[in-house]
Amino acid sequence: MATYKYFTLKEARLSNNCPECYSNDGLEITFKQKFVENAFYKAISKEIVSEIHCYNCNTSIFPVRWTDDIESVVAYQKRAIEPRPKSIKLKPLAWVVIVLDLLIVAAIILAVTGVISF
Repeated sequence: MATYKYFTLKEARLSNNCPECYSNDGLEITFKQKFVENAFYKAISKEIVSEIHCYNCNTSIFPVRWTDDIESVVAYQKRAIEPRPKSIKLKPLAWVVIVLDLLIVAAIILAVTGVISF
């Protein structure tokens, strides 16, 4: 079963006013990139999520509550991040399955052509 995790790409303090408590020194934005892992592979996807949290009032600020100023700062910060490239790494179990499949296909082809017989 695949597990989805996120790793932090960038954290930045924002000097905008919080929509909840109106302080201008507690907002922090975090950009995270999706990481998928299961029994066969590990992969980094292109999906990036952002979260804004106010440390003065200890609340998460969801996009519905963002002001125009916050949206423009988030857009600027999003352009400034450099996400890791999309990648996939096969685990040893996947390599074993691939090799076994190739051996089975080769045996079937050799048996059908008459090179080997059982």
